[in-house]
Amino acid sequence: MMQLPLCRQIPRSSPASMLLPVRPLASLEPAGERAADLRANLSEIRDRVKQAHKSAEASIPSSREPTLVAVSKYKPASDIMGCYQDGQRDFGENYVQELVDKAAQLPQDLRWHFIGTLQSNKAKTLANISNLYSIHTLTSQKTAASLNKYLPESRTDPLNVFIQVNTSGEDNKSGLSPSLSDPSELLDLAKHVVASCPRLRLLGLMTIGSLAESLHAKEARENRDFEVLVKVQGELEERLKSGAAEGGKWGDEDGRLVLSMGMSADFEAAIRAGSGMVRVGSSIFGERRKKGQ
Repeated sequence: MMQLPLCRQIPRSSPASMLLPVRPLASLEPAGERAADLRANLSEIRDRVKQAHKSAEASIPSSREPTLVAVSKYKPASDIMGCYQDGQRDFGENYVQELVDKAAQLPQDLRWHFIGTLQSNKAKTLANISNLYSIHTLTSQKTAASLNKYLPESRTDPLNVFIQVNTSGEDNKSGLSPSLSDPSELLDLAKHVVASCPRLRLLGLMTIGSLAESLHAKEARENRDFEVLVKVQGELEERLKSGAAEGGKWGDEDGRLVLSMGMSADFEAAIRAGSGMVRVGSSIFGERRKKGQ
């Protein structure tokens, strides 16, 4: 039997604190048939990630296998525990309160990734989740400053952030323009995080490709939205290396900005393009029910 870490209780002083009952971990384990389905789905996605990375090794600069973030939006804590017991540690959530509730019940060594729309008035709540590993949807200096301000002193590691870039130009997609030409919101935000937010680390860039490009990638093995982000990655790295933002650290251990791109429908194309982090939900957990269903 796997030895499970204790669940984390949110401090009463935290703005996210609620008198949530902390259920015993054993009660969070999925039923046998559901556990078997989750193991099978997770194994298949892991194999596909490995194969896509292997096929791309000759053409992409990093040899690191991409991180698989299991997107557990609307899914019960028992599903997350089922994947946890199979070795999965990175999980993504779209809604702040749902993340707060699950973080209070589940083991402390999970690495939570917030991937939903982020408003500055939610920054304080998110900042107080001790095992929040990264935020993928940063789009404003105001929110960056709030996160930097409200991270507790007890946190020793910086909070990783990704700037969201709208590579498809669709009006219904969040994110900053990929342009780095002055004036550039993207460049200004990157400089602000690196130079003025010491509690944050600019880990990389995130995008959500258009549906049309995702479907096209299945046939042509290419996705133009991902290619745009790869281009921005190289250009922004050069600007940061040249002193556009002094004083702080950015990127991964290799000094590269990590790309968070690729979901259930297109993660293999994203990996072939150079993604370092893929966000896969329905292919692991099944189709999601909407709130209230």
